[in-house]
Amino acid sequence: MNPSHITTVTEELNLAPSQVNAVAELLTEGATIPFIARYRKEATGSLDEVSVTQIRDRLEQLAELQKRREAILKSLEENGHLTDALQDAVAQADTLGQLEDIYLPYRPKRRTRATMAREKGLEPLAELIIAQKGTLLDAAAAPYIDPDKQVNTHEEALAGARDIIAEWVAEDARAREQMRALFANRSTIRSCLANGKETEGAKYRDYFEWEESAPQAPSHRILAMRRGERDDILNLTVTPPEEEALEKLEALFVNGSGEDAEQVQLAVHDSYKRLLSRAMETETRLAMKDRADAEAIRVFAGNLRELLMASPLGAKRILAIDPGYRTGGKMVCLDRQGQLLHHDTVFMIGSQARVTQATTTIHDAVKRFRIEAIAVGNGTASRETESFLKTIGLPADIPVVMVNESGASIYSASEAAREEFPDYDLTVRGAVSIGRRLMDPLSELVKIDPKSIGVGQYQHDVDQTALKKSLDDTVISCVNGVGVDLNRASRQLLTYVSGLGPALAQNIIAHRNANGPFRTRDQLHDVPRLGPKAFEQCAGFLRINDGPQPLDASAVHPESYPVVDAMAADLDCTVEDLMKDAALRRRVDLSHYVTDSVGLPTLTDIMTELSKPGRDPRDPFETFAFAEGVESIKDLRAGMQLPGIVTNVTRFGAFVDIGVHQDGLVHISQLADRFVKDPANVVKVNQKVTVTVLEVDQDRSRIALSMKQKAARSSEKPSKRPKPQQQGRSKTVSAKTRQRPFNNPFADLLGR
Repeated sequence: MNPSHITTVTEELNLAPSQVNAVAELLTEGATIPFIARYRKEATGSLDEVSVTQIRDRLEQLAELQKRREAILKSLEENGHLTDALQDAVAQADTLGQLEDIYLPYRPKRRTRATMAREKGLEPLAELIIAQKGTLLDAAAAPYIDPDKQVNTHEEALAGARDIIAEWVAEDARAREQMRALFANRSTIRSCLANGKETEGAKYRDYFEWEESAPQAPSHRILAMRRGERDDILNLTVTPPEEEALEKLEALFVNGSGEDAEQVQLAVHDSYKRLLSRAMETETRLAMKDRADAEAIRVFAGNLRELLMASPLGAKRILAIDPGYRTGGKMVCLDRQGQLLHHDTVFMIGSQARVTQATTTIHDAVKRFRIEAIAVGNGTASRETESFLKTIGLPADIPVVMVNESGASIYSASEAAREEFPDYDLTVRGAVSIGRRLMDPLSELVKIDPKSIGVGQYQHDVDQTALKKSLDDTVISCVNGVGVDLNRASRQLLTYVSGLGPALAQNIIAHRNANGPFRTRDQLHDVPRLGPKAFEQCAGFLRINDGPQPLDASAVHPESYPVVDAMAADLDCTVEDLMKDAALRRRVDLSHYVTDSVGLPTLTDIMTELSKPGRDPRDPFETFAFAEGVESIKDLRAGMQLPGIVTNVTRFGAFVDIGVHQDGLVHISQLADRFVKDPANVVKVNQKVTVTVLEVDQDRSRIALSMKQKAARSSEKPSKRPKPQQQGRSKTVSAKTRQRPFNNPFADLLGR
């Protein structure tokens, strides 16, 4: 590991060098982030997953920077440009932008106006002019007039010299650094409608005439405008005040007052308008895109975490229904392990004969399979199905639960579903997925590409590699944070366990199928290709319940079993006694068990785990019910107060399911009675909330909601939606927005 990289990360993240060194070494050895954060606290100083991830990501960025630095040095050397001063400058460059600025004058380039001027022999004239020593231009240009070189006049000679000077200005590292800062801090982003695209680009209409401060533009607006540009609907520019840029450049390059200085000034203006501004705008737009991507990915990852960590109902016998009108609802019955026992189709809407038959079928299934809960997918006909189930006389102790079915259709057509249910069609697989989501959302959702779950914003517009990395990190964190039942986990779930991956997960499944359930963690050593390193990484996150080793059901790592054995021996009891008896645990003096490799952080974790072995960190399951009699958008009226569930959180607000087949939007300005900067600080995906209906637009299927208390108190009077909390919008746009409260391009572009 490069020592300078360690120093950089230490300073940037305000950590001790030993902490960064330890994380770097563990990562190099193949340790995963969950393992490092959970089982190597002594080495890292108890850094959490967030800090370990930051160290990993920054070290990777620095490694990429170093790789580019080495490539530039190699190119400079091969082309005979490398000097000691240039080598020092490359070595001291802290950013990729600085590196590229240093390299730019020496980088092989396409044929330019400056190149052609050099070919005409005009570079000495350019050098004479830029010196600005009061040179008389006619006399200076005369020797360079040569018809054979297509330089026929004084002005043509001067124009060529200015082209060369313009390129020098554009490639000057000082100029680029100042322009980069100016563009980053003072730019305005402007969008306007492309000619003849008004009808085609209706969903972008709030951006037909838009401008705001580029540094303050939020991620969702940046991504929306970029998408509009990509769709050929909008034209975008990102520029600072031109006079400010020219003033800075003139201060750098114009230092005389004669004719030659005037030529330099002309060259500076040309350089900015033709070369430098375009290059800086491109850089600035890319930087804005990176910033917007990072924010959108952060929002997506946060929403995904909340969804994956949703409360599980647990091991129950489930009857699940994927509702439908014309084709009926697909019904499945699952045992407590989520195995398919029975499937059928029921028509709960239609003729009386069909309704009667559906009633009989469901009652028979409930009795036959001793059903403990009913899951209903929240798609088409879900509220009608829910109402039907509540009117057919089912036992009162069987809850009917609406389940978010986003991505269930993706799973039903996936290779994982075909592998699991090769003899069943898509509808059966989808219904099974809905039922299993109620039992354990995490175990089921890991089978689906996170991008298909529908809790992101502009996920198709952001850097896909960065998005996948972040979402994978999130899934891995959740899976390992909860722990995995080794004898029940699917291949997909095992894949995300620290140290495993697809191949070892499949080997575990094959070993389990061939030899029966694992009785101890130690039997993992018998799995083909699962070596000591993989065992070290995964063992603590895998659980075996009711086995001969009680610690196998806990998060205590096998490497710490001897410590627990020593505690039990010192108290003259068994490990099982120690886990059951709080009085015994209170007698343990942790300081007696501190060693060079096991410190108080690990010992404290062990004692916590002994008190609640294998404890699920997710919240207990609570039933939820939508408002009775409100089943479609036609049932809504301004002023209604309704229960709802947050389905997606974005930078501009939150979408809430209120049971009418169309999520409503709680704009950021309506999330609370106080100012809200980040919606994620107020609401989370899957959170149960109470909302007030502000306005309903049936024609466009738009529902405006509020979570403000004053909106609830004044629910007798329909309230107007206030102006959104946005900075830098033009007056024209703000006025239009006030006139059209449902004209929310962010909702349009999210497909809401």
